Amino acid sequence: MAKTWRPLILTVFIVLADQLSKAWVVAAIPENTVGYWFFGDFLAIVHVRNTAIAFSMGSALPIWIRLIFFVGLPVVLLVIVLLIYFNEHIPLSMPTRWTLALFMGGGIGNLIDRIFRSLRVVDFISVKFYGIFGLERWPTFNIADASLVVSGILLAVLLLLEKEVDRDGKER
Repeated sequence: MAKTWRPLILTVFIVLADQLSKAWVVAAIPENTVGYWFFGDFLAIVHVRNTAIAFSMGSALPIWIRLIFFVGLPVVLLVIVLLIYFNEHIPLSMPTRWTLALFMGGGIGNLIDRIFRSLRVVDFISVKFYGIFGLERWPTFNIADASLVVSGILLAVLLLLEKEVDRDGKER
């Protein structure tokens, strides 16, 4: 059972790193400004707020729809992931558990912002993208966003590479 709980340390670490970094940005950098530049103009630490989801999709939606889709739905999704994570009848490999823990950390981090920062997620990492896909800079993001993207990629790779395991934990 201890092995089941161990990956959740990653969840706690991601939530803490995400919320502490956002608190620092809010305290140190005025909103809608650049605080620091690194490596020329490659990396900027900025303070912007996102009232929607990835790439600011949905920012023009009515508040009640944003509450349902940006707060309610993520809560339901996190509960489902937790139920899968702790369901003894669903055999999960340790890499899958760590990936789900990473996903939960990112989801909780952004959910905290949506609940306690008036549906406005703090984003602060801005990276130059050199015109790829027509973007001079990649849309600004945060630690929780990065965790969600990395966990999504890892989960896709794991689903493709892992062997199927039966209820007794034996490979099929």
